[in-house]
Amino acid sequence: MSQTNTFLNQVWTDVSDAMRRMFELQPMTMDAMMKLYNDIDSYFKSSERDNLILRAAANKSNTANKLKQIDNQAKGKEVDKSNESEEKDNQTNDEEVDTIIPGGELYFYLKNFLKQYLTTIHAMSMKVWQDIFFKESTHFWVPTCLKLIRQERDGEKVEISLIDLVAQSYVSAGFTEDDRKNKNYKTTITPSLSTYVEYFEKPFIKETEEYYLLESNNYLEKNSINDYIKKVSERLDQEEKRFKKDYLHDTTLEKLMPTVEEILISKHLDSIQEEAIKLLHAEKTGDLRIAHGLITRIKDAGKPIQEALEDYTKTAGIYAINSIKTTVNKDPKSYVEAILEVHERLSRIVKEGFCDEPSYRFAFDNACGIFINKNAVTETAGSSHKSAELLAKYCDTLLRKGNKADKNDTAEKIDQIMIAFYYIHDKDVFQRHYGKMLAKRLVGQLSASDDSEELVISKLREACGFEYSSKLQRMFQDIRISTQLTTEFKEHCKTNAYDIIDSFRIMVLHSFAWPLISTPACSLPHQLQPTYSLFTEFYTEKHTGRKLELIHQHSKGELQTLYTKQKYILQVSTYQMAILLLFNKVDNMTVKSICDRTQIKSELCRPILLVLLKSQVLKCSEITVNEELKENDIKDDYMIQVDENFKCKRDKINLNQAVKSVEQKEAEKDGQAIEEERNFLIQAAIVRTMKARKQLNYNSLTEQILPQLTSKFQPQIPMIKKCIELLVEKEYLKPDSHDGSVYHYIP
Repeated sequence: MSQTNTFLNQVWTDVSDAMRRMFELQPMTMDAMMKLYNDIDSYFKSSERDNLILRAAANKSNTANKLKQIDNQAKGKEVDKSNESEEKDNQTNDEEVDTIIPGGELYFYLKNFLKQYLTTIHAMSMKVWQDIFFKESTHFWVPTCLKLIRQERDGEKVEISLIDLVAQSYVSAGFTEDDRKNKNYKTTITPSLSTYVEYFEKPFIKETEEYYLLESNNYLEKNSINDYIKKVSERLDQEEKRFKKDYLHDTTLEKLMPTVEEILISKHLDSIQEEAIKLLHAEKTGDLRIAHGLITRIKDAGKPIQEALEDYTKTAGIYAINSIKTTVNKDPKSYVEAILEVHERLSRIVKEGFCDEPSYRFAFDNACGIFINKNAVTETAGSSHKSAELLAKYCDTLLRKGNKADKNDTAEKIDQIMIAFYYIHDKDVFQRHYGKMLAKRLVGQLSASDDSEELVISKLREACGFEYSSKLQRMFQDIRISTQLTTEFKEHCKTNAYDIIDSFRIMVLHSFAWPLISTPACSLPHQLQPTYSLFTEFYTEKHTGRKLELIHQHSKGELQTLYTKQKYILQVSTYQMAILLLFNKVDNMTVKSICDRTQIKSELCRPILLVLLKSQVLKCSEITVNEELKENDIKDDYMIQVDENFKCKRDKINLNQAVKSVEQKEAEKDGQAIEEERNFLIQAAIVRTMKARKQLNYNSLTEQILPQLTSKFQPQIPMIKKCIELLVEKEYLKPDSHDGSVYHYIP
């Protein structure tokens, strides 16, 4: 025998004795461990080191066989003591066969020398463990664990750590050798779950399926579907928490939950969906949220609920508007508040009952857009424009002087207005009406708060872009500039000792930004001529090339009565002022003479005279003043005079009222202007798109221009077709000679 073999035998004797002691959990002295450490150190530096590894593996198998025999004898004596047997096996496994000697303090001393060989011995050890212990004992462990899990599901208290030890032993028993190199260029061991899946996971899932199939059927026989929904939600939470307790492998959850969901949800999906719809109609958000949690687990199961939500929202909105449809023209506030009440109530259901999921929010938003733009009010008016008009009128009511709401309350209501504005399809109609009403508030100094006005404009800019609100912003700038201009003009007159009207105030407004229609000419009263001439001269010197045009129906002033015992202040328009100042020189005049002297057209003069006659500032012997009096009742040859018996309870009287006939004509022009502007916007979008694309078919062109227009209005397909035809006539486009649906851009 060679000296090397003698040394190997000696080292092996010490190693095998140490391994036996470790397996039998017997202590080793420090001297024995240090001697073993030194011998292995010397041997691993020799050329025969691989022989030690082979012997270690063989010895491990022999030792394991002996332990197995001892264990089998113990099981034969006490078959019923399953927990003790399991604990013994787990104690052996708990030492983790992942080194040359599984467990013990010796590993600390050997690890620096054995790293190169640990994986090889690990693989050998695990192979021995599988063949001798594991495969023949698994029939005993798994049923015991499944029984414990069933007991836990039934509400009994069990020792979870026992299940954990068994599950982890199954996970540890699976492995494969990985030839890939780690960063230290050492062969590694890759864990494999094949053993865990085959011997533990599959029986566990099968047991779970049988358990819940029986429980679900029994529970539904004795309880309502709503109670069943709550029970299922509770069961699903319990199963997910079972994995958070770490006694089952995480990968099992991915396989288990679809099985549980199939049994508890899919098999009863129709009943669950029907109950969810009932909860929606009852607006029980708490129970609805639980039902929704189950439905979302099944693919496409939420579609019937989304359709039910859309239908319910439309029905609720239409019902709310029907209840106030007779009052909306006089009280637009009731219309907007009815919309907002439905939106707030059902939006809370979407948020709390459906967790604000995008698909449900989309269905809700779609329903709101339908009932807001198409309801009893819009059908009576014959146009969807009515919703945009009423919303603009509500804004006017909120922002005018006389509104009793405080600043914070106004800001909150503005936020609510923007919610309704989001669903308005005809945003260009809202823009037009809001712009006209804003102009009247600014010109008439009727705004309750400039901050509130600017807040609305900023929110419109955020919602629709700068272009949408640019004119509104310009109107505000004109008012500020005009205030400064008035101050400069008064200082100019004071410096040059010019005599002007007291409290004179001028507004210079850019015509492109202000929706004010130019009115027929009027002979300015001679009392106003000097001041107006001075300002015209002053302004043209500052701004060469600009032309000023008076807008009489929006100009106003104050007159004081000198013929009555009590002095009154009459607030009048320029037209009314021109007519009343005529009577400073004459006692009476015919209607035709008034028109000629003031140069006001007859169709405009009669409505103005009607207001003055009804207010009893003027009188006519041929006319009986009552509510039924109309402007057509005033004839050209009727004699008009001042009513010297005029009396009123107020000292200051506002006679500057809108002329209805003028407003009607403006409304008609608004409708035409909106259609013309829409046609222009559609044509501009078409040209812009075709210029970039050069060639497109009709469907592609339509798809590309729609997103460019929806921020202002919802274009109709016939309108788009008409605009394409017009552009072909104007030679911006030409149809393809082979395919009429394809268009080419003409540079």
